[in-house]
Amino acid sequence: MRQFPSWQKETLQEIRTLNHEVTSSVVDSLIGELLIKYEDHEEIYEYLSDFKNDVVEHSASFLHRPESENPLVAAPDFSRYQVNVLVAQPSDRSIPVIYEDNPSLPNLVGRIEHEAQFGTLTTNHTLIKSGALHRAVGGFLILEVEKLLTKLMAWEGLKRSLSSGLIHFDSIERSYGWATTIGLDPEPIPLDTKVILVGDRRYFYLLSEYDPEFSSLFKVVADFDEIVPRSVENNLKFPNLIAKIVAEEQLLPFNRRAVARLNEFSARMAEDAERLSVNRDKIRDLMIEANYIAQQNNQSVVEDSNINDARRSAMFRHDRIRERVQEQILRETLLIDTSGEKIGQINGLAVYSLGQMMFGKPSRISARVRLGNGNVLDIERKAELGGPTHTKGVMILSSFLASRYAAEAPLSLSASLVFEQSYGGVDGDSASSTELYALMSALSGLPIRQSFAVTGSVNQFGDVQAIGGVNEKIEGFFDICQTRGLTGDQGVIIPLANVKNLMLREDLVQAVRDEQFHIHAVQHIDEGIEILTGIPAGEEIGDNAFPEGSVNALIMEKLKRLQEKKKSMQKNGTDNSNQESE
Repeated sequence: MRQFPSWQKETLQEIRTLNHEVTSSVVDSLIGELLIKYEDHEEIYEYLSDFKNDVVEHSASFLHRPESENPLVAAPDFSRYQVNVLVAQPSDRSIPVIYEDNPSLPNLVGRIEHEAQFGTLTTNHTLIKSGALHRAVGGFLILEVEKLLTKLMAWEGLKRSLSSGLIHFDSIERSYGWATTIGLDPEPIPLDTKVILVGDRRYFYLLSEYDPEFSSLFKVVADFDEIVPRSVENNLKFPNLIAKIVAEEQLLPFNRRAVARLNEFSARMAEDAERLSVNRDKIRDLMIEANYIAQQNNQSVVEDSNINDARRSAMFRHDRIRERVQEQILRETLLIDTSGEKIGQINGLAVYSLGQMMFGKPSRISARVRLGNGNVLDIERKAELGGPTHTKGVMILSSFLASRYAAEAPLSLSASLVFEQSYGGVDGDSASSTELYALMSALSGLPIRQSFAVTGSVNQFGDVQAIGGVNEKIEGFFDICQTRGLTGDQGVIIPLANVKNLMLREDLVQAVRDEQFHIHAVQHIDEGIEILTGIPAGEEIGDNAFPEGSVNALIMEKLKRLQEKKKSMQKNGTDNSNQESE
């Protein structure tokens, strides 16, 4: 009996040896051919050898066991020998082009999943999942930069992979030290992928400025313009774009007039009659809405009237604030005159952008002059409501006044400019010519026709320069005049350089054709003041001399009277104009 334990131990050892020999013989017969086939491939041969030895070593775990009700008794498990295919490339060996619409860190570099067993989380190599970088190896990966930058650790993880040329199975919890448990640590996979970032160009400029690694990782830049010339060639290609959208969205056919109206809409988006916008999203949205209107009318094709109705519907859904502003003007809460004449008062034009909505709003600008030391007081700036560009415009018009009317003597006046009923910030120089007209009216004593509104910047030589939002500005004033009733005297004055930007509404164009509304394009400040006052501006005929009765002559006469009065006050010791603040 004393020898029984040793006999049992010897018997078990012999059984294990026999099992090992039998298993080794069986495995050799199965794997031997593979070892011979891949003996020239060191890594494959090494893997197969280790695989054979591991199977023989763990052969006992493959033996069939009687069924047991004990859940802790594990069934035979072959998962350690399962192959986890991370990426399966197509059989035609085509270059993969992968687009990842949710570029989080796990979706880019892969992740290791876990299973819950008996209250604990377990994992194995079969739970390793690939990321977009793995699927794009040998090809291209396309990412939206805005989405990428908003995902936690995604940008840093992508840069690490591109810099090292290896894809590491990183996890957010390990990066931040939230998980300290021991788990799988797969070998990094070599990365050979071209990553393409798409998005708004401002992200390119920001990353170039603030991320020193960006320029070294992304060296090829393609800056696509959304605006193309409105040439004969592009006009002929435009219907092809419409036809493609019709096919993609399964819309009704668009007739020729509807396509022409879409062409005009594209030019309006470009804010240039000589350019076309290739913003497919906005064109498609308009087409879908026009198609819906046509279907509601039981039409077989989409017509230009459907395009017009769709644009009006889109405007109606977005123009709550524009309607409120116009309502305040029509109820005379905001004071805007569209008839009569006033000295030192003029209608300026501003444009507001709120989300997808842009609209023009007229604003009253007034100017007052008095004896002083040549300062032009910008009340908006003094009240800290004026932006730097607006202040620059006021300084430029001040320089124009001084150089034209007081080249050899100081100006003996003080003037003030203000946007009436302006309760927010004012910026931009598009009203500088308008302010100059108001000052010239106040100096000359000539009234300005209130049936006109004006926009345009001015330089030191009196040239009227182009501005933005010209279509919205014109339409904003036209809507007020149309609601009050067109008289045939109303209109706007714009820079000549903005004529190419005109893409106006059909009703406004028709009113211009019928001479119920007027659009005057001017190149110089003298042209505009003649339209506003009905008096010739007058060209200089000598040293600060202008034709009698002209606007410039009246201004010179006013300035001379102020200068003489100032000299008289200085002689009498009563001049306190130098005490005025700028």
